[in-house]
Amino acid sequence: MKRLLLVVDFQNDFVDGALGFPGAADLELPIAEKIRGYRSAGDVVAFTRDAHCADYLATQEGKYLPVEHCLEGSAGLEFFGEVAALVEEGDLVFEKPTFGSTKFADFLAARQEAAQEAGEAAFASIEIVGLVSNLCVLANAVIAKTVCPEVPIILDAACTDSYDASLHEKSLDIMEGFQIQVINR
Repeated sequence: MKRLLLVVDFQNDFVDGALGFPGAADLELPIAEKIRGYRSAGDVVAFTRDAHCADYLATQEGKYLPVEHCLEGSAGLEFFGEVAALVEEGDLVFEKPTFGSTKFADFLAARQEAAQEAGEAAFASIEIVGLVSNLCVLANAVIAKTVCPEVPIILDAACTDSYDASLHEKSLDIMEGFQIQVINR
């Protein structure tokens, strides 16, 4: 049975762009190595990509307006560095306008349903890496645990981080509370 690696939002704007922070670029090589390991084992590698259109941001005038980031057509939208070079044609890339990906949830639900009919699990495990630990990583880890409650969900703490060290540690605690296995902490 295959494992799934989900690389969350490892994009230019989260590493060294509009929402970048010190230490984010240090994750490039460990995440790239993890992608290579999953590929060489014949496992599944998927990505989420935060994506926003300028038209949506314009409609938010006078409301909460996030920092403009990952805009369609911008360099900030693209995957960062060596990770970008490892994205292959045919890879699952779940674009999302918010923290958690409903497309990822739909993919897991379909996989879970088919696996249940066959009397097996959707995946041997689902491992999650990427940015930002207390936002999109947390949201997608909870989605994975919710949709596939019997599949081990793993978060590699050495392959995620946050702009806020305290929130990073708290998010790891929260994920452990959701019975997500946090490794390399």
